[in-house]
Amino acid sequence: MDPKAPSAEIANESLKARNLFKTPVKEFSNEEINKLIEGFAYATELSIKAGYDGIEIHGANNYLIQQFYSPFTNRRTDEWGGSDEKRMNFPLKVIDACCKIREKYKKPEFIIGYRLSPEEPFEPGITMTETLKLIKVLITKPLQYIHISQWNYFKKARRGEGAGEERLKIIHEVTKGKMPIIGCGGLRSENDLNKAVDTGFAEFIAVGAASMINRDFGILLKENKGDKLEVEIDPEHPEKYVMPKPLWNMCLLNLSWMPPVKGKQHTENDV
Repeated sequence: MDPKAPSAEIANESLKARNLFKTPVKEFSNEEINKLIEGFAYATELSIKAGYDGIEIHGANNYLIQQFYSPFTNRRTDEWGGSDEKRMNFPLKVIDACCKIREKYKKPEFIIGYRLSPEEPFEPGITMTETLKLIKVLITKPLQYIHISQWNYFKKARRGEGAGEERLKIIHEVTKGKMPIIGCGGLRSENDLNKAVDTGFAEFIAVGAASMINRDFGILLKENKGDKLEVEIDPEHPEKYVMPKPLWNMCLLNLSWMPPVKGKQHTENDV
């Protein structure tokens, strides 16, 4: 299949700039966009039939949904782009389609959340101004939560509304009492977690690397043994971890989005 994107020209420019250009990217047609939305709905239907408790719509980390909302990757001038409101059409129609499936199966207890990245580091990318516009609409939707995906829980906004303040604080001022927020980002120690909880910026705290490093992460916290949490992968003892070999090998590469490896310098992306 040919690679597709919201806007072909900027997609091809970006790939060429990163020396990743192989096959020309084509722009999604209106018909293809509607089929994509139907695809999200179908995935929701399969999840309900499979007995899942819920789904999280992935509108973060520069993936497809975020590409449609970003003024950097979406240069369209039709109903799917040209203004904040039009670029918002795709994510909102995906949400509506997923929620309609829940109604169809009469499963009000089925959880539907939405994940987003609050800022993009490039111009003309998403700033806190665009993010807050989206969030103000999201809290009117029948979602159960919004998950804010970032590398650092305490990261401060770089551009747009509220620049210089913690992103989660800015967002929570909009969502408080209306929609639960999940906050995450670089929380690995008990002290990190306590600091995050104490901010009051989120109703829920999520961890990724910490649970990869500590197979019994939840048990240690529950038993008040948070001081025993490790904060780095020990490359000499793979038997301590529960992960398939390909994932273990990725950890050993010390990639910025993976858990830090003992004895290696770890750098997190500034996004």
